[in-house]
Amino acid sequence: MHITHDQRDGLATPAGLPALLAAGAGFSVASIYYSQPMLPELARSLQAGEGAIGAVPMLTQLGYAAGILLLAPLGDRFDRRRVMLVKAGLLALALLASAFAPGVAVLLAASLFVGITASLAQDFVPAAVSIAPEHSRGRAVGAVMTGLLLGILLSRVVSGLVTQALGWRAMFGLAAASVVLLALVVFWRVPAFQPATRLGYGELLASLAGLWRRHPPLRRAAFAQALLGLGFSAFWSTLAVMLHARFGLGSGAAGAFGLAGAAGALAAPLAGRLADRHGPRRVALLGAGVAALAYALMLGMEVLPASAQLLLLVLSAIGLDFGFQAALIAHQSTVYGLDAAARSRLNAMLITAMFVGMASGSVVGALAFAHGGWPAVAAIGVASAALAVLWRWRA
Repeated sequence: MHITHDQRDGLATPAGLPALLAAGAGFSVASIYYSQPMLPELARSLQAGEGAIGAVPMLTQLGYAAGILLLAPLGDRFDRRRVMLVKAGLLALALLASAFAPGVAVLLAASLFVGITASLAQDFVPAAVSIAPEHSRGRAVGAVMTGLLLGILLSRVVSGLVTQALGWRAMFGLAAASVVLLALVVFWRVPAFQPATRLGYGELLASLAGLWRRHPPLRRAAFAQALLGLGFSAFWSTLAVMLHARFGLGSGAAGAFGLAGAAGALAAPLAGRLADRHGPRRVALLGAGVAALAYALMLGMEVLPASAQLLLLVLSAIGLDFGFQAALIAHQSTVYGLDAAARSRLNAMLITAMFVGMASGSVVGALAFAHGGWPAVAAIGVASAALAVLWRWRA
């Protein structure tokens, strides 16, 4: 069965395909977040400094951004199902390389490759949009993004618990096995998708610049989401270190905070429905505003008792994740409506911008925590989310 890029008949969708696409997005993107709760364990096991180990999430996120920019556009040119299968095989190999890394240098190289091939996650989202009626595009994005975002957040829970029980090498090995299983399911259940363009690879990449210039809504969405990504990553990439230093908590506790973030991610379908009903711009403003408030709550948490600090962190994690995800779904709903034949490329530019912001947030967050403690990390979150609000308010 072939599904064309402009198909709008939901009745032609194979049973269970939306749920499968959501699960595929989640398992794929989880690969780039498994390392975050295990950073203290990695540093101890590989006898590496905080700076070197801190580069693991940074390189993974930069690799993801590069993979989306350079590889995600292939979904417009080739059968998206075939692209998914090739990427899944390469991602499994990259995760195995991480599992057997003898030292930090090999782990850093493997982390970069994990990020590049984990761009597989972004092949599932335009696939879902291609099979959705136009009036429910936001809902389709929200449904698959629920899977993707739960993959981001629950990956930290799984990683923290598995690392604590079996070690970090076992976690990377299990991650590789999950991607192999995903590839088998895609092979048997996902239909072929008809290419939307006949452009060659070089022309495909060259067309990105023209799309960027031609669509101001794309530029506005990309800049705003990059700002939100900076604060989001600053929080999550330093959380495990802060919990260990301030409360003596291990990787399991740090990963468990992903459950709080997952509560925010579950609002993704709601954000999609709101975008369909009230317009993406309002939902983007709402999301950025909620994220700014969540970061602001953490600014003065050091004056509270330890138990109250942990409760505040949980509430803030819920709020900032809801805000981030709501804005992302609104922005994706915007760009997917700009050009049906270029959805993979439009999404590639939006997500690349977001992950450049997130990679920057990993670095900036680590520096802020080292020199100003947790209040400095919270201040970065407030500033980045407030700038996103101002940017969207003007546009």
